[in-house]
Amino acid sequence: MMTDPIADMLTRIRNACQAAHKWVDMPVSRNKIEIARLLEESHFVHAHKVLQDGRFGVLRVYLKYHEGKPVIRHLERVSRPGRRHYVSRDEIPRVRNGLGMAIMSTSAGLLNDRAARNRGVGGEVMALVW
Repeated sequence: MMTDPIADMLTRIRNACQAAHKWVDMPVSRNKIEIARLLEESHFVHAHKVLQDGRFGVLRVYLKYHEGKPVIRHLERVSRPGRRHYVSRDEIPRVRNGLGMAIMSTSAGLLNDRAARNRGVGGEVMALVW
């Protein structure tokens, strides 16, 4: 039984980047699709798509490399099931002075740190990426 599917997703992406894979597959969920969408919009991955396997489906994330090195250099889960991390709109972290991003779960849906700041909403800091 998996207790933290988001941490599993981030670990799969981190391991695939280290092994220089072209893509990584994982079980699909709406949260994972939204996280993959945010990573794609911020140009950390090439693309993502949901494949049907006859059961629940598979999320495939196509990884991105620059000069042989992965674009995602660090991927870290912040808020965990045992220790949630919530911030107000004034406390939203700036990751690597704007070069990275924080993935946040807000009342407006899953947003990156810039979009949350622009909308003026706080929420749960799920992950940091740079």
